[in-house]
Amino acid sequence: MAKFMAFMNNQTYALMRIVTGFLFLCHGGQKLLGIPIAAPPGMPGFVTYIAGPIELIGGALVMIGLFTRYAAFLCSGLMAFAYWMMHGTQALFPIENKGELAALYCFVFLFISTQGGNMWSLDAAREKR
Repeated sequence: MAKFMAFMNNQTYALMRIVTGFLFLCHGGQKLLGIPIAAPPGMPGFVTYIAGPIELIGGALVMIGLFTRYAAFLCSGLMAFAYWMMHGTQALFPIENKGELAALYCFVFLFISTQGGNMWSLDAAREKR
């Protein structure tokens, strides 16, 4: 097996966790705060007031690596629910129902929930103490 980039496993995982958390928190910021851009009009209230806080707070926790396993597991569940409730009723395959992002977030967060905060996280800093 090739060892190309194997020496960067931990750093690459940490970057994936940080970027994924940041992108997810942007979705929550959009729904709740209109930042960086306002949410599309006509969004159902439960999406704004249930998914929004999970995206905003869960994304922030994953990004900084605090309670990472729990936050990522909750975010993964939210995206599984979003996929089947919003996209899965349209068509089976993500390419048809425009659910690629929800499916991808679901499985990336599921992976993060199994790995934890790792390096560059508050979880790792807490474990050192």
